[in-house]
Amino acid sequence: MNKKVKVIYDFDSQNEGELKVKVDDVIEVLDEVEDVPKVGNNSFENHYQNLFDELSAIGSGGFGTVFKVKHRFDEHIYAVKRIEFKKSSDEYMKIILMEVKNLRKLNPDFMVQYITSWLESKHLYIQMEFCSQNLKNILEIKPKVFDRLSGDPMNCVEYFISCEIFRQILESVQYLHELNPQIIHRDLKPDNILIDGNGRNGRFIKLCDFGLATDHDKDINYKTYKKHTSGVGTMRYMAPEVLQGYKYDHKSDVYCLAIIGSEVLDFDLFLIDLNEYKLNNSFCDYFIIFTTPTIFNSLQSYSQSDDILSAPVVKLKRILVSMASTPAFSQRPDCSQVLREYSEWSVDRNILRKSLIN
Repeated sequence: MNKKVKVIYDFDSQNEGELKVKVDDVIEVLDEVEDVPKVGNNSFENHYQNLFDELSAIGSGGFGTVFKVKHRFDEHIYAVKRIEFKKSSDEYMKIILMEVKNLRKLNPDFMVQYITSWLESKHLYIQMEFCSQNLKNILEIKPKVFDRLSGDPMNCVEYFISCEIFRQILESVQYLHELNPQIIHRDLKPDNILIDGNGRNGRFIKLCDFGLATDHDKDINYKTYKKHTSGVGTMRYMAPEVLQGYKYDHKSDVYCLAIIGSEVLDFDLFLIDLNEYKLNNSFCDYFIIFTTPTIFNSLQSYSQSDDILSAPVVKLKRILVSMASTPAFSQRPDCSQVLREYSEWSVDRNILRKSLIN
């Protein structure tokens, strides 16, 4: 068996351990891409075009583009991510292949479901389940659905639904952080949080896009020469310690969740343009904006809109601020700690029913 065939076989292996494919082997395959790689009598050249009808592009980023496709044989709709190999260095190849490695081993209850992957014409293709909506889409229409202006207080029903969304996001990230080794997603944002209309066990939230995700070992990654890459992620959601090159851990994801939570609940916590502030201020300056009492200015008006929400709203706003704690990011709560207090920051179902009846 020649090396090119071996790579294709190993790449689709369902072994839950490390990817067997070696970086050097992949580079050699890409260097010899003029020779069509085959498995038996089946060519992987034009594999994508032969199997799928491309319907539309649904997302793109630094590591590739995601397409909505229809399978020519089973007629199901899937998402296929196409990643171009722009470099041939070992480090770059490890980063690219890390997404497949992570997706293959993760529980599809919490993450978009991986189906298969293959190499073709200097591209890596990853086939996944298709989810028709993401959180960004939902946040854009949610105020209108509940007949309110953006920034206005929510009623009990919308607040309850928003808390359920945030709870499931927390559970998904908690799952990553409790793996051994931990996985830091590093690009949590509404675009990368999918809504699964056919979810199992009452779950409808799934995370996607693991192109920037990395394993975290505190015994290794806190050492200076093994610290994680700085400046990784999307500016608005990027933790200050990541942006400014400090050592960081899974608590950088918790910061992202604080920003996402404030958007899901429509809380104006920070009263500033976070992107501009991050670009023009030092790491320690963040302490000012996350401890000032002005972040709670909107509590009174929110409480007056619905007495049932008074205590939960105060509790959740304080939790979100603690999740964005800077510069002492180690003091941010874990997802599990926030979830343990769910009954204090959400609305009890029975109370919600009574309020609807009345």
